[in-house]
Amino acid sequence: MWKINPFKYRRRPASEVKIGKLLMGSEYPVRVQSMASTDTNDIENSVAQGVRIIEAGADLVRYTTQGIREAESAKLIHDLIRAKGLQAPLVADIHFNANAADVAARNVEKVRINPGNYVGSIKIGDNTPYTDEEFAREYKKISDRFIPFLDICKANNTAIRIGVNHGSLSERMMDKYGDTPQGMVASCMEFLEICREQNFHDVVISMKTSNTVMMVQTVRLFVDEMEKNDLHYPLHLGVTEAGDGEDGRIKSAVGTGALLMDGIGDTVRVSLSEEPEYEVPIARTLVEYCLERASQPTIEVVESPLYPKYEYERRKTHAIGNIGGENVPVVLVDKDGGFVTIPDYLVKENEVIGTNGKSYPIFTADEENKLVESTSEIKFLRLRYHDLNPELLMLLNKSTDIVIMLETSPKNSITEQRAFYHTLLNTSCTVPVILLRSSEEDDLQLLQIKAAADLGVMFIDGFGDGIFLQNNGKIGVEKVASVAFGILQATRVRTTKTEYISCPSCGRTMFNLQTVIARIKARTSHLKGLKIGIMGCIVNGPGEMADADYGYVGAGRGKISLYKKKECVQRNIPEDEAVDKLIDLIKAHGDWHD
Repeated sequence: MWKINPFKYRRRPASEVKIGKLLMGSEYPVRVQSMASTDTNDIENSVAQGVRIIEAGADLVRYTTQGIREAESAKLIHDLIRAKGLQAPLVADIHFNANAADVAARNVEKVRINPGNYVGSIKIGDNTPYTDEEFAREYKKISDRFIPFLDICKANNTAIRIGVNHGSLSERMMDKYGDTPQGMVASCMEFLEICREQNFHDVVISMKTSNTVMMVQTVRLFVDEMEKNDLHYPLHLGVTEAGDGEDGRIKSAVGTGALLMDGIGDTVRVSLSEEPEYEVPIARTLVEYCLERASQPTIEVVESPLYPKYEYERRKTHAIGNIGGENVPVVLVDKDGGFVTIPDYLVKENEVIGTNGKSYPIFTADEENKLVESTSEIKFLRLRYHDLNPELLMLLNKSTDIVIMLETSPKNSITEQRAFYHTLLNTSCTVPVILLRSSEEDDLQLLQIKAAADLGVMFIDGFGDGIFLQNNGKIGVEKVASVAFGILQATRVRTTKTEYISCPSCGRTMFNLQTVIARIKARTSHLKGLKIGIMGCIVNGPGEMADADYGYVGAGRGKISLYKKKECVQRNIPEDEAVDKLIDLIKAHGDWHD
């Protein structure tokens, strides 16, 4: 049975799935895809955008398919794209309308369904808990509706994706499991059981959420469950509603990169609130960078039983000043600058300077005597994994004033970091550790993607008491610091700015998403610690912004509904008034400050 090896990359074995002329699975490259943002019934623009996405390097293109009309339009789009000599498979995205799925399965190479929305509840208006009989009766209803769809797929050689989204589980799954990773896994598994019973195997799976920590843990849990049941379907990876700009790139690289580094994933979409063709090169860069880990050597370390795979648990450390213990992870930089958020420490040559002006020495592994003799209240020790030895571990276990600055080789950083942490866990060593990553990037986007992929997984796994990005390229220190703070925010260990949970635009979007995001950011970006969901339509809105404090959701053409948490508090507001009304709502709940 395949399991994640923390110290060696091994790609998870996934069965072959045929999607038109495209093959997917572990024997093939990780496929990259994107989703059109056009109205699917606007054939001309949908074809033109599909062509741009394919020419940008996408292996698949997805279109929203709300109803039968859109499912028929998908065929016209498909035929026109084929007439241009392009063979990338098209995917129809279904949420509520099972009849549309039946039509789409005849017209395109792949259909995506959402188990939580695919079949309606049997207990509408009844809030009493499900009995075992009612739970089973709902499963029978799902099976009776799902099997005819699979028969159409078989007849037309159409693949499917079962796409489970946090926040849109069915009523009965919510009743039994709550909005949890276990509920997402259970929701998918019952659909897979029907597929297996019907001998239908052209299936791809996704488990998506805007919460990177939950996304990684849910996919790991799901893979484990599939392995136990001898199921090996390919996995589609993506962080939903990642946002735009730096935040979107970092968030995607953190969540998707963590799983790719683990050997999980057969197709990827980076979901940005930007033009869809811009997603493709970012996804390609992320995939190529993460798969470099495959060529790196194994480190022989005993995996600690304390290593958390399926839930977040921060490694226990003792506090030294504001580092470790219950403190949020700190940020270090190596140059002064005009920072939006002030870093906690400045590193200059062989010392670290705090915001209080105090300086603390930095030692290396071959300066153990100087380290012991120093009377500084904080002593920084710059180490690599291979510097660890029994004598040094004994010293670290006894010390109450040493902070590790863990440096790794660029190509094998995940393995070396994990080996270091498991060694500390296995010896009950609680010394705080700052993750040090050195690079020479001139391209800010590359720094965002690579640093987030290298370091994000460590914070998701509960490791890391600080972050020190040392970049010797042409990128200004202010931007380097912003990437460091962005990684901490994306991994949910430290919040320093407003978080925007915004969907990538698609044919369901009821307003100009990029314009509205810019307007809301201009008014609210100073509200540190708030999460604001900006969702194009009611389909993805309430469910996929489940973590947001406030929500701005398209309710119809020119109409917006506002949410406080999951509750809709104002409906059908004219769009030209909606941003002001959102500000009023934030103020009314005491979350506004100037």
